[in-house]
Parts: sequence; structure tokens; C-alpha cells
Amino acid sequence: MYAPGDRPEVVAKALGSGADVVIVDLEDAVAPERKAYALDATAELLSDVHPVPVHVRIHAPRDIPALASLPGLGGLRVPKVTHPSDVHRISELAPGLPLYPLLESALAVEQAYAIATAHPAVRGLSLGEADLRADLGVREDRGLDWPRSRIVVAARAAALPPPVQSVHPDIGDLEALAAGCARGRALGFLGRAAIHPRQLPVIERAYLPTPQEIDAARAVVAAAETDRGALALADGRFVDAAVVAGAHRVLALAERVG
Repeated sequence: MYAPGDRPEVVAKALGSGADVVIVDLEDAVAPERKAYALDATAELLSDVHPVPVHVRIHAPRDIPALASLPGLGGLRVPKVTHPSDVHRISELAPGLPLYPLLESALAVEQAYAIATAHPAVRGLSLGEADLRADLGVREDRGLDWPRSRIVVAARAAALPPPVQSVHPDIGDLEALAAGCARGRALGFLGRAAIHPRQLPVIERAYLPTPQEIDAARAVVAAAETDRGALALADGRFVDAAVVAGAHRVLALAERVG
């Protein structure tokens, strides 16, 4: 979940929200005149280690020296990456830290695989959809489906985890959030960034396997254990190695969240 770096009380609430990762934002969520305060407050926060991993979305590379060596920093979200050289520059300022490039332009999307494989420190990709929408002149949400699929493919090709969806900015429209998550899941995303705690249960429900999906996955795995070749289940579904691998992913996700 994102939380503005100049509002420590909001960051504290985010840390207790149940989010898997808290991203302290020093970029878009902070007014220019409060950037310095946000950096100082974030450095103070990161002087301790927290039970929830804490990442920082930097405003500019000059933020990094004040944060890179702090024990509570779990990773950097790097905005407006357009080229592998951007990743190398950040990795030199923050050696050993996991990096998560944000692709926010047409050029960045075209470079997705090169960025994903630019450096071993890259641990994941995501889109900055507000800036990308403006860059492309996209008027409807489905106009971003191709860039979304592009980074899903790039992440997989680079052996990175599936990307997390960009935020849904309307915290009052939970139905639209749920619909968007369903669309993202269908495209290959896994999870979504949030900007308010009320969004978290909606995102979790959308991305967790349903009881029916879990039952179907168990049936596939059980069938595969008795026959290592291609086979058909009683309901007529054809099962091969790829289907079995997908079933194992469903069960692993269900087990991870209890």
C-alpha cells in the first residue's frame, strides 16, 4: 500500500493495515515544498526495521544517499525508468537493494524486457498508469491492456514475479476496483497496489483462488500423481504438464495466505 512520506501518521496506519508491503511515496503524493520534510521523516522511519517490508518510491536519485544504508529499507520503487541505463545508475547509488522500475511511458513499455534484465537487483516491474495514459492519449481503460500484457510477458521472460497492478485512484468506487482487479487477474497480474486500507479486502478477494478453483486444482494434481502422461479428467478436461503446473500455482497461492 502506498502512503505519502510527509504524513508519518498515515504511514503508521499503512504499516498496520495488513498490506504485504508498504511503499512510502516521495514522488507524486508529496507537494514540492514538502519533499525535504518527507525525505527526513522517511529516513527516521527507516532507522528501524518493521514487521512489514517497507519500500520507498523515490522522487529523484538524489534521495537515495539519505536512505540506502538504513536498516528498515527493503527496496526502491524507481519512477519513470525508460532505459536499462537508468537501472544501472540507481543500482550504483544503492548497491544490494532490490529495485522495482516503474514504466510510465511508451518508450519504457517498448524497453520492458531490457529493463527487466538490466541488472540482478531488479526484482519486479510495474506500470505507472496515470502517466502512461497521458503519454499514449488513452481515453478508455481497456486501451492499456496491451501495455499491461507487455509487462506481464516481459516479467515472465525475465524470470521475475508477475507484476502487481497499478493503483485504482477512486477509493470510493469499490465495484470498479473489483472489476479492474478481475481484468488484471485475467491478464496475468498478481495483486494490486492500494492507496487506502478499504481497498485491500477487495484486492485480496479478487486475487485469491476461489473454493471452486482450489477444488479443480486439487483434482488436476491428484490425477497427475496417478498418471504422468496426458490425460482427461472425468469432466472431460484435458490435462497436460502445463495444466498441472498451473494447478500447483493455484494451490501454492491458496496455501500462502492460509
